[in-house]
Amino acid sequence: MKRLTALLLAFALTFSLAACENAGQRNANSSTPNSSEILLAEETSGASQVPEANAETSETAGELSSDSEEQSNILVAYFSWANNAILAEDVDAVASPSVIAPGNVQQLAGWVQEETGADLFSIRVTEPYPSDWDDCLARANQERGDNARPELVENVEDLSQYDTIFLGYPNWWYGVPMALLTFLESNDFSGKQVYLFCSHGTGGLANSVEIITEAIPGAEISDNIFDCYEEEAPSSQADIQSWIAGLGY
Repeated sequence: MKRLTALLLAFALTFSLAACENAGQRNANSSTPNSSEILLAEETSGASQVPEANAETSETAGELSSDSEEQSNILVAYFSWANNAILAEDVDAVASPSVIAPGNVQQLAGWVQEETGADLFSIRVTEPYPSDWDDCLARANQERGDNARPELVENVEDLSQYDTIFLGYPNWWYGVPMALLTFLESNDFSGKQVYLFCSHGTGGLANSVEIITEAIPGAEISDNIFDCYEEEAPSSQADIQSWIAGLGY
C-alpha cells in the first residue's frame, strides 16, 4: 500500500514539473516577436521617415527641372519657294535654280540647323505657287496688294518651347512672302530672340526687316542679319557658318 502511494506521489510531481516547463516555454515565446511581427514593425517604423525622404527628393527634382528650363531651345523656321511650288515639266533648272530643291533659303536654313542643332520647320502653303518665276511674282504681287494671309499646311506644334528662332525668307516684292506673315501672326513671339537670314536679288533686304518687326513687336530681333544674293546662296556655307559663330553658337 505504501509503495502504491509513493508511485502516485511521484507521478503527480512529474506532471506538475512538465506543466511548469510548458508554461515557461509559452512565456518565453510570448516575449520574442515572430518574423511577421518584425517586418510589420520595420514598415511602421520606416513609414515615419518617408515624408522627410520624399521632401528631400522633391526639392532635388525641382532644382533639376529648373535647370532644364533655363536651357535654350532653338528653331529654324523658313519659307522657300522650292518647298512651295509645283514643278512644271519644262522647268529650266539653269534659269530657275531657286525653285529646284534645295532652294536658296532651304540651303541656308539647312546650314543654320547643322551649326546650331536646332529643330527645322518649313513654312508651306496649302496652295503651291507656280514654278515659273514671272507667274510666281504675279501671284506674290497679287497677295501683297490684297494684304493676304495664305493658308499654311501646318504650324509649329508648340512655339513656347523655343527661346531662340532663326527666321529665313526670300525678298519678294521688296518685302516678304505673305505666307511668312501668316506664320508670324499665328504664333506668339513675345520675348523670343529672333535672328533673320535672307536670300535676295538687287533689292537687298528692302523693307523686309520693318515688315517682320511690325508683325512680331514683342520679339527681340537682332540687328545682326545674314543676307546674300540669290546667285551666291549655294556657295555661302562658310559665310553662314562664320555668322553663326559670331552669334555665339
